[in-house]
Amino acid sequence: MLAVCEKHVELYKELDAYIEELKGKKGILINVLHKAQELFGWLPQEVQDHVAKKLNIPSSVVYGVVTFYNFFSTKPKGKNQIKICLGTACYVKGADRVMERFLNELGVEESEVTKDGKFSVHGVRCLGACSMAPVVLVGEKDFYGKVTPDMVPGIIKKYKGEG
Repeated sequence: MLAVCEKHVELYKELDAYIEELKGKKGILINVLHKAQELFGWLPQEVQDHVAKKLNIPSSVVYGVVTFYNFFSTKPKGKNQIKICLGTACYVKGADRVMERFLNELGVEESEVTKDGKFSVHGVRCLGACSMAPVVLVGEKDFYGKVTPDMVPGIIKKYKGEG
């Protein structure tokens, strides 16, 4: 459950203001869910229920949309999401060892968030950069190619001081 704290109260206010801006327009649910995930980092049941109430739709409809689209998450993710391509080209060139090193260095299982909330590690099917295999994406824009397990500590270090 999300703790009721000042930060969450502010996030709900911001979400409500966004919903008010869109009210009356058709098909706003996905936009509202994107905004909610941007604000909270994920879509816990409490947030889904809040969206349903504000949009006057059943929670089951919101849940159905959240679980249908893979870009929505019902689990917390780290501030820095590390995505390791496990597609064929990357796997053949050692992506499994890179993944293992990230998990060991951070002390987490796949898709689990570090205790400080800074990192989560996710295996993905393809990042579209086969010529640079194996590839790692941190966040939405920091791409690393031809990654070896020995490069992992240096990559992590770049993001340790954030947040």
